[in-house]
Amino acid sequence: MTTAPPTDPALDPAAFAREWEEWHTAKDRALGDPHGFLAVTGLHWLDTEPARFPDAPGAWSTGPDGVVVELDAGEELLLDGVALRGRHAFGPIAERDSVYAAAGDALVEVARRGGRDIVRPRHPDHPPVRDFTGTPAYPADPRWALTGRYLPFDAPRPVTVGAAVEGLRHVYDAPGEIEFELPDGSTHRLTAFNGHQPGSLQVLFTDATSGVTTYAANRSLHIPAPDAEDRVTLDFNRATNLPCAYTDLATCPLPPTENRLPAAIEAGDLTPYERTGRP
Repeated sequence: MTTAPPTDPALDPAAFAREWEEWHTAKDRALGDPHGFLAVTGLHWLDTEPARFPDAPGAWSTGPDGVVVELDAGEELLLDGVALRGRHAFGPIAERDSVYAAAGDALVEVARRGGRDIVRPRHPDHPPVRDFTGTPAYPADPRWALTGRYLPFDAPRPVTVGAAVEGLRHVYDAPGEIEFELPDGSTHRLTAFNGHQPGSLQVLFTDATSGVTTYAANRSLHIPAPDAEDRVTLDFNRATNLPCAYTDLATCPLPPTENRLPAAIEAGDLTPYERTGRP
């Protein structure tokens, strides 16, 4: 395998950088959304005993029938345009799914992560939203846009990985691996999970920059669907931080062991300013 040219073989480095800058700006705009991950004020794990939290109305609990909230007089949530008062049962929530209920200008996320139900309020006036100035990144470089080969498994394989929250585990179905060659000539394989768009893939990885210039725990790379010959493009310029890079109130998965690359991937997102203390 060889290093791929930029997305378009005729694309000059300046055009490549402009396209990347537009993508990076849009990504950070979404991250800084008033109800995005920077707005999370608490990660509350539910059990059978109703509990109240300072950043969300109601008393929350969970059991065999799913999450329940008990709202006192004067308390209200808005779910899909319908006002909730008194007792409301959200029902069972699927792993990695979320339901969002409005509480004034805040959103209350009700979700299931690692087999446990959580409540995670999001407040637009939270200081991390107000103070967010963007994510530092390596300069865009076409030599980090690589061509790889998708190697599908005969059947998806369940892969258990750790999480940013100690003791939590996530299980993902891996449809296959991606083999590619780095600019230094070394060949590697990464276990791939399904991406957000149909047919697309996602890899979680660390490399020799992790904990040095990039976030120590993980980075993520979205990979468009393979072509008819199972070729894929790994544009490491678009390696992104997961929410746990910005906040301790995230449950992000960690890479599987085989995705810990020994080489330095000097492309993509750097450690966020929120973790370095730099302005």
